[in-house]
Amino acid sequence: MKETEKSDEHIKATGAAINPALPQNRVASVDVYRGFVMLLMMAEVLSLQDVAKALPDSTFWQFIGFNQSHVPWTWLSLHDMIQPSFTFLVGVVLPYSIASRKNKGASFGNILGHTIKRSFILIFLGIFLRSMHSEQTYWTFEDTLTQIGLGYTFLVLISLYSQRIQIGILVFILFSYWLAFALYPLPGADFNYTAAGVTANWEHNLSGFAAHWNKNTNFAWAFDQWFMNLFPRENPFLFNGGGYSTLSFIPTLGTMVLGLLAGNILNSSVTSRKKLNSFAMYGIGLILLGAIIHFAGINPIVKRIWTPAWTIFSGGICFLFLAMFYGLIDMKDRKKGTFFLMVIGVNSIAAYVIADGGMRNVINDSLFIHLGKNFDQILGPAYATLISGGLVLFFEWLILYWMYKKKLFIKI
Repeated sequence: MKETEKSDEHIKATGAAINPALPQNRVASVDVYRGFVMLLMMAEVLSLQDVAKALPDSTFWQFIGFNQSHVPWTWLSLHDMIQPSFTFLVGVVLPYSIASRKNKGASFGNILGHTIKRSFILIFLGIFLRSMHSEQTYWTFEDTLTQIGLGYTFLVLISLYSQRIQIGILVFILFSYWLAFALYPLPGADFNYTAAGVTANWEHNLSGFAAHWNKNTNFAWAFDQWFMNLFPRENPFLFNGGGYSTLSFIPTLGTMVLGLLAGNILNSSVTSRKKLNSFAMYGIGLILLGAIIHFAGINPIVKRIWTPAWTIFSGGICFLFLAMFYGLIDMKDRKKGTFFLMVIGVNSIAAYVIADGGMRNVINDSLFIHLGKNFDQILGPAYATLISGGLVLFFEWLILYWMYKKKLFIKI
């Protein structure tokens, strides 16, 4: 049997592979954008918000700290764009992936079987990573990988239709999800806010019609009170402390469909200039539409429950990010200085596991063992996490660089 045939059989058998080399048709700007997003996630180890707390009078560090933390409810910070960007890029690369499999002779059944297998791998990888510090399996479905896994099979099926139908499905998904929340009754006078992990006078509660999207009093929260308790748990599920929910995978699918639309443009035969203009037009249009929906009181922009307005608004930002990276890297060929991000972007699953798994804790503990308990105090207590976290981030990147040099690219 030829070596490539052996590799294909391994992929079919396991659902995951370590590719011996990068595919030749990768789009550099997409890899760099993905690397940028994963760097934001990996950089959590710097704990910039702790530096901001230690330096409360520094406007610079307050700004930096804010953008490495999630907003309590409405609107966003830069950190809130990690998950939508990662999700958006799943849709962007899908036309290339489907075309590649079709060119290799894959039938619809082959594609669907691989898709379902990939979905389950993503779902259970997310659950596995979230369970690493639990006494038993921590059944949770709101993290990035699990949310993508829940919607991925639907995304592939949607990708097989025309772009007009794809847009129609996107509108249907967002309107239906909006309607489910809008029709769910608001809390009554006897509602037990304590049991829902919130207070009636929480400063981030919305009023009027927008109150249908308040934390842990909404349709998705009610669903999880039933659904999450179908799984074995240490304690009955009452609420998610951050307000996150399983059903967010539905509007998250909308974000992936927006990425799919961007991928259709990227994979088309139109000129680079037209592609760039389309990305910019979609980006600005979606941002304006999301803002109008928010300020009109139709639907608030809330990332934690992935409101339709958030799907639209954040999708617009993703389009502009893609436009920026595409214009600079693929059109102007300014690849100098992007290698650091490229190394991360081409191995995003490995980067995710390294950042979200126990690797960074192992590296951090080793640094204190070998460099001393106070090595991070060299610039003073306020900057301790910059020293220790910076070294952890450096060694995490070195692992990915070693994989890059060895041409080990993990693919699900």
